[in-house]
Amino acid sequence: MAYANILVSVDLDGTAPDRVRLAAGLARRFEATLTGAAACQVPGPDYVRDIGEIDDEEPRYEETARTLLEQARAVFDAAADAPLRRDWHAALASPTTDLVARARAADLLVVGRRGPDDAPPGTLGVSPGPVLMEAARPVLVVPPRTGRLRGTRIVVAWKDGPEARRAVSAALPFIREADQVFVVSTGEGARNEGAEEVAGHLARHGASVTTHLLRTAVSDGDELLRFALKQEADLIVMGAYGRTRLREWLFGGVTREMLHRSPLPCLMCH
Repeated sequence: MAYANILVSVDLDGTAPDRVRLAAGLARRFEATLTGAAACQVPGPDYVRDIGEIDDEEPRYEETARTLLEQARAVFDAAADAPLRRDWHAALASPTTDLVARARAADLLVVGRRGPDDAPPGTLGVSPGPVLMEAARPVLVVPPRTGRLRGTRIVVAWKDGPEARRAVSAALPFIREADQVFVVSTGEGARNEGAEEVAGHLARHGASVTTHLLRTAVSDGDELLRFALKQEADLIVMGAYGRTRLREWLFGGVTREMLHRSPLPCLMCH
């Protein structure tokens, strides 16, 4: 697999410039096109009010939305100013719906993550969870204030299933260039089913790779992050929502923990 088009979500959050710079660095590294995307939903009319007032206000709502999209374009242009192939898409639509639609022509999506104490996404912002569920593309979830990703030391969170398999395939451009790859199985009574085979597969792609079986009484997410930080990793690769998303949000799960707390970028696939 190679990345020919990297799609980055652009909004007016203060963390957007770092996210765009990170995506631009990846586009240069992998000789890909960088596509910025922003969307703004125009408010629908309030049918309780006078119809004449609605007719007067609709153009003003649309003008405001277009102004916000122009501001997002300025953020994209300023943060991705180095020479590289670029494209831009703006739409008067739901940001998540539009980004998912744009994903059909992308190899990798780059979105920002927010923690439980962070403000909700603004008018142009998207939450990574719905994008992961709907885009059917690899999604790189970037923590705040992260403007660069080298991917020299990569942790692959392995649990045999279609999500993890897709994530490993999607991460091959990073894995081929990494200095060290750690294939990790976690959980109480953890098994490394298929981990050695995956490690051998990655070695055939040129990776320096080791396998690790982590048995812990704490949460799988905590143990995964502890291991990644101890190994000085700068990228985590994992499947997302191996259980249903509803179950993850009700009872907790590794995907939810990573989306809330990971200080490292996570390349995820559902």
